[in-house]
Amino acid sequence: MLDMRGNKITWLGHASFQITTAGGQTVLIDPWISGPTCPEKNKTFEQVDLLLATHGHGDHFSDVVGISQRYKPKVMAIFETAMWLESKNVANVMPMSKGGTQRAGDAEVTMVHANHSNSIVDDGKIIYAGEPAGFIVRLPGGITIYHAGDTNLFGDMRLIAELYRPHLALLPIGDVYTMGPREAAHAIRLLDVHHVVPMHYGTFPLLTGTPEVLKAETGDVAGLEIHALRPGESLG
Repeated sequence: MLDMRGNKITWLGHASFQITTAGGQTVLIDPWISGPTCPEKNKTFEQVDLLLATHGHGDHFSDVVGISQRYKPKVMAIFETAMWLESKNVANVMPMSKGGTQRAGDAEVTMVHANHSNSIVDDGKIIYAGEPAGFIVRLPGGITIYHAGDTNLFGDMRLIAELYRPHLALLPIGDVYTMGPREAAHAIRLLDVHHVVPMHYGTFPLLTGTPEVLKAETGDVAGLEIHALRPGESLG
């Protein structure tokens, strides 16, 4: 069982997560609360202190401006996406790029690579939004979470393991637009991680990967726990 050391992480469906730190702060990652899988009870927050955006596709990003304007969190995103947010009058934007680390309250955040694409639909036009990213999030008590964003398998996941040693990985498994279970299983081996929450599956018919197949593909990985949460369920 994973010891979250006083922190809690809740899956809001798709690739959206809410982290409540041991110090009582709220971190949102890719909050798509208007999406079809976010439970009604999880669509509002008492506070939002930090928001992390991995990329600008609508199923990760379409609620970022509204949440940011309502709750006034600090917002971390890659430079081009951050500049677009500032153009939409989002305050407290903290631009960054891969390899960079910033602290906001209880969370220390490092941006890492993701193998995907990144664009924003603005007034009906698709605009370039920089590269996609993942995040390493270090929380009170020394717990480290890796949110992979939308990504394919890539060999430098070994470096993420060596440099950051995540305790928990949030990995897409849906296939078509990201890794499927077979690739995600190999990612788990490269990351040398023992706790995984599958994400980005089942939201649409195209996203056919399942936690059951991921478990079958990782049956040889000693000590691995696949935490197949339902939207609204938590660890910690």
